[in-house]
Amino acid sequence: MVKVLSQWLPHLIGSLSGEIVPIDGKSLRGSYDRNQGIKAWHLVTAWAGEQKLVLGQVKVEDKSNEITAIPALLELLDLQGAIITLDAMGTQTAIINHIQAKKADYVVALKANHPTLYTQVKNWFEQAQAHQFDGIQFSYDYRLEKGHHRLEKRWCWAVPLEAFGGLYQQAQWQGLQSIIMVKRVRHPGHKTTCEVQFYLSSLPADAQKIGNAIRKHWGIENQAHWILDVTFNEDKCRIRSGHSPRNFAFLRRVALNALNQESTYRRSLAQKSKRAAMDNNYMMAVLKAFCQA
Repeated sequence: MVKVLSQWLPHLIGSLSGEIVPIDGKSLRGSYDRNQGIKAWHLVTAWAGEQKLVLGQVKVEDKSNEITAIPALLELLDLQGAIITLDAMGTQTAIINHIQAKKADYVVALKANHPTLYTQVKNWFEQAQAHQFDGIQFSYDYRLEKGHHRLEKRWCWAVPLEAFGGLYQQAQWQGLQSIIMVKRVRHPGHKTTCEVQFYLSSLPADAQKIGNAIRKHWGIENQAHWILDVTFNEDKCRIRSGHSPRNFAFLRRVALNALNQESTYRRSLAQKSKRAAMDNNYMMAVLKAFCQA
């Protein structure tokens, strides 16, 4: 069923050119069976940030196997012209090559799982900041967001590859054009947190465009994973026999897609879901909006 629906969904969505497509994993926490020695299922999902649509999913044994699942998920989709975003686990040269082969761009996190490259990039940006990027070509963007009793500031610096004067194993990162540093300072309530992250991208050094792609990647947590847990109670679901966990997980994502596409009833997804369950006419409106997406 999942295979058939995965082949059908791209026809509803159409071209992904210019679309930011985060890819991320999520565990089905309630799908374990201790008596049978079965671990909880883990799924890797592709998400269309602008359209708020799940594009496809692939099941893996656990989070550590996401590296092998991501290429299989990429193969399901027509990604020409899309911008793929990945956490550090997906920052692998083989995956980058696969993205480029699909004629897509990438923005991927760089962390200590690539220690030499990470240290080089971190030290370079520290030196550049200490000298206020004097004589260095770069792009800069600053954002301030307020809401939900919190304040968040984001700074983004994007530097063209040639400014580095040689990057560790540079030739292995196909299509690489820019290196990015993002600083986030958040004030949730009376607390303050600060984090600095680095990214590699095949896009030209445009801090505004790349910063937007990074923010959209965080959206898969807020607009998909969180809703699946809170509205659809995915983590509490104890379906666990056979392929049922994967099948029902995919059906939840199809339902999420359908509810996101219906725009006449301007309520929360929980309210829209409840109305669809009680009102056949509205349920048909949801399905019609989804099939015409």
